Amino acid sequence: MSNITAAMVKELREKTGAGMMDCKTALAETGGDIEAAVDWLRKKGLSKAAKKAGRVAAEGLVSVQSSGRTAAIVEVNSETDFVARNDSFQAFAREVAKIALNGDGTLAGLEAAHFPGASLTVKEKLQELIATIGENMTLRRVERLHVDSGYIATYVHNAAGEGLGKIGVLVALESTGDVSQLETLGRQIAMHVAATSPAGLDAASIPADVIEREKAILRDRNAGKPEHVLEKIVESGLKSYFKENTLLEQPFIHDPSRSVSQVLKEAEGRVGAPVKLVAFVRFGLGDGIEKEEAPDFAAEVAAAARG
Repeated sequence: MSNITAAMVKELREKTGAGMMDCKTALAETGGDIEAAVDWLRKKGLSKAAKKAGRVAAEGLVSVQSSGRTAAIVEVNSETDFVARNDSFQAFAREVAKIALNGDGTLAGLEAAHFPGASLTVKEKLQELIATIGENMTLRRVERLHVDSGYIATYVHNAAGEGLGKIGVLVALESTGDVSQLETLGRQIAMHVAATSPAGLDAASIPADVIEREKAILRDRNAGKPEHVLEKIVESGLKSYFKENTLLEQPFIHDPSRSVSQVLKEAEGRVGAPVKLVAFVRFGLGDGIEKEEAPDFAAEVAAAARG
């Protein structure tokens, strides 16, 4: 059996919301494999927050910029929230998103782009900022969306300034209709995305390995039942999964009696043309980044005293 540490138990609790003893048991049963332990808890019905898996906080800012039919979103990380509130850091994050509007949507392309007002690339400007502020920073990721006709709405949650915050969302709507109506509709959907963090646009956009993982969990939860019954349970379970996790099928947060796809269809009268939601991007600050735990100074002193 692997050595199960308190840090491993804490990480699993944060990912699943399960009790401490259940987390210890799950880790013991899976040899200390965190992801396998998440699945073990879900199979046992003990995971209260499977959606939290993989989300670990980090400092910095998400920055968004839109020119109407093109929009970009970037994440710039810092070691501390103090630096994220620094004017120079915020100015850099905002400028980089503007540069990304005209880029190719890749991180390498953005890093190599010219930074306005300096004979430097974006990457070199970031290095200069690191040297000036004295804290490590990274330009972590970037996405760019474009529609030939329509509108790309943006939304920033926990705003730290114009276009800056802890969660950023882009929603791309294709339509030849009224742009002002598309802007309002897109922003409402972007707020929905910020709140629900969909796994994909629709069932077809969910990776096959994720679907197989859901099927395996459903089968394990209902092991022992006849195969024909099990197949119906899996089919029903997947429908529920898609309804909860795909944007177009989710109940709209502003009116849960309707799905997002129904909201889009009903909006066509106001817009004056068909509306298609073709893509979305959601950046939550620090998604998937493992952050070092602050040392427990009191515990270290106590341990030294005992020694």
